[in-house]
Parts: sequence; C-alpha cells; structure tokens
Amino acid sequence: MTKTYAEINEKIASGKAVVLTAEEVIDYVDKRGLEAAAKEVDVVTTATFGPMCSSGCFLNFGHSKPKMRISEAWINDVAAYCGIAAVDVYLGATQLRHNDPANMYPPGEFRYGGGHVIEELVAGKKLQLFGLSYGTDDYPRREVRTLFDINDLNQAIMVNPRNCYQNYNVAVNVSDKRIYTYLGILRAKMRNMTYCSAGQLAPLLNDPLYETIGVGTSVWLAGARGHVYAEGTQHCSLVERGENDVPVEGAGTLALTGNMKEMLPEFVRGASFKGYGVSLALGVGIPIPILNPQILKRTTVRDRDISACVIDYSADYPEKTGKVLGRFSYEELRAGEVELMGKKIPVTSLSSYNKALKICNLLKSEIQDGTFLLAEPSQRLPLNQGMQSMNITGPVR
Repeated sequence: MTKTYAEINEKIASGKAVVLTAEEVIDYVDKRGLEAAAKEVDVVTTATFGPMCSSGCFLNFGHSKPKMRISEAWINDVAAYCGIAAVDVYLGATQLRHNDPANMYPPGEFRYGGGHVIEELVAGKKLQLFGLSYGTDDYPRREVRTLFDINDLNQAIMVNPRNCYQNYNVAVNVSDKRIYTYLGILRAKMRNMTYCSAGQLAPLLNDPLYETIGVGTSVWLAGARGHVYAEGTQHCSLVERGENDVPVEGAGTLALTGNMKEMLPEFVRGASFKGYGVSLALGVGIPIPILNPQILKRTTVRDRDISACVIDYSADYPEKTGKVLGRFSYEELRAGEVELMGKKIPVTSLSSYNKALKICNLLKSEIQDGTFLLAEPSQRLPLNQGMQSMNITGPVR
C-alpha cells in the first residue's frame, strides 16, 4: 500500500485527511495495527521548541531620501551585517548588543542581543535603526537614525542555517567548579544534567533516514508557512544509529526560511545564557506524509526508543575527546533523575515538550482546515555524510 503527495494533498484540500500528532499516532497504531493504520492515516505532525543559535533574518528597510548605501548598522544597538546591498541587512540571533561586556568579567549576563531583537520585531514593537555610510555619488546620505516596526519593512525573512538538530548531547560537568554553557549552567561534580530535544515529537527523529523531510519540504516556522531550503550546516548523517535507525548523537540538521510577518510571537523568543551568550528559542513543526507503512512505523518512535549520549562539558566537549560517559533514553531523562557513575543526578530540559505538542496540534488543525498543504522534496538530505573538523595551520597562538 502506497500513497502519493498529490493524493494526500487532494484529501487535505477536501477536508478528508486523517491527521494525527506524533504523540497520538503511537497509541493509534498499537490499536489498529500498522497496515490498517497506514491506510487510514495521511499525515503525522511533528514539532520542536527550543534554543536554535544558528538563526537570523534578512531585513529590507527601503530607500531613504536622499538615498543611502548603509555600510554599518545597529538595531537597538545590536550590530547587523551590511555587506549585501544598500538597505539590506542580516541580523544574527547570537549577536551581542554594542558595549556588552560579554565575559570580560565572567560570568557575563548577556541580557540582550540579536535573538531579543528578533523577538521584539515579530511582536510588532518599535525598534531603532542607526546606520552609517561612507557616501557615494548615487547614495549620498551618510547617516540615518529612525524608529521602525516590522510593518515598515519591505521584507523580514528568517533565514536559519542550522535548526532542528536530529538528537543531541546530554550535558554534565565532572569538574570541581561550576561552568556556563549553551546547555545552561552546569554545577560541579555532576550535580545536575541538561538536554535539549522534543524526543518522540522531534521532526528528524520521526524521519530518521530523511525519507520525507528534504529540500523543499513545507514547515510550520513559528506560525509562518516556511520551507527547508538546504541541508543544515553541520549536517552529519554518518553516525552511530540504533536498530530503529535513530541516531544516538547529533546528526542531521535543517536550513529553514519563512516570512517573519506571518510568525506568532509566542514561538519566537530571545534567550540569554549566563556566561555563554544570547540565542533564539524557536518553534518548528513539520508534517510527515504517510506514504507507506514503513514511514508510519518510524513515526511511532517512543521516548524509550531514543537514546542520547552524556558528555562532560568541562573537558571532553571543549577538548573534543569523543568520550561518552553514558547513554539514557528520553523516557529516563524526562523522569527528572538518572543514575550515572553511582550518583543520582537531577535532569532538566532546555526544550519544551508542551510547546512542541502545542505546535503539533496547531499544525494538525491547519492541515485539517485545508490551509496547509504538503510539498514533495526536490532533493533528499545526504544520508552518508560526515563532518570535517577545522584544520589549524600556521603558528599556534
């Protein structure tokens, strides 16, 4: 039994598609059986919500009078990249506000940066643009300072090089001192443990071999209709996998884009990590078309079927030793406490399962309403791709 994208989209358009969330489909298949369920279910919705540092946006301000070719720009004192064109800039989620002391006196607070600007932009708040230029004959203006909101922009397009990591590390700190990381504050002597994944709801964990999620796939990007425009940076599919083909470590990633003017503020939130920096928490939902029973079976993956590696972030992670201290399933991690090396350790998540489930249901509703159709990928993500390390040459400083 097989279905096509066209057949599923026809059912969506007519309001007859059967859509389940990645949580609902587990019990549904248990009750109905795989073959019967594969005939009945058309789409399974997956989602995640959590920090995604490799995010940002292109903004176009339109031309001033007289015209200006902006060569330096700050939005609410956060620097944007101007090496594109006269009034186009790119704002990165991890860019710090001008004069932020960073870790000059560690641990830094990192109270405001690119992620917070993006949050405020999507929320419709007024922001300040300050721009400088060297001036040219055709672009004579040398300075601009003005207030704007997202409706004043011609385009506000989120373009994220790396989102939706397919599994990830679990972080602990073996050392005798507290450390500050992108996975949060880690207390000394393994007094806490953190992770960041929606587990059984996560898109690439429900499509571990990239059979339906690829270049061109339609995504729900913080409420906007977006798509996958490329493999994400650091996409590394050539990793250890379990018998269910789910990787036990960080693997595939997605490059995503979408119109910020259509986004929902609830799912675009600036984040501050003490002693580390700023980021952007983002909500992403991806529908998986049930083309055959095998694809459906992969969407029934449970938290107990997905394991992740525990890494010491005080030494093994920064020194890239490759050492793994242990492995736990997401069912064990979500229980809130695990035992490692004879010690009971409290566990917390940087990813919100509840927000991810809410996104699954929002996307489900849009598909059932016929307002969100599926797009067949034009290209599959690489399945046997490793990742190169930086080769440092020249004098060591």
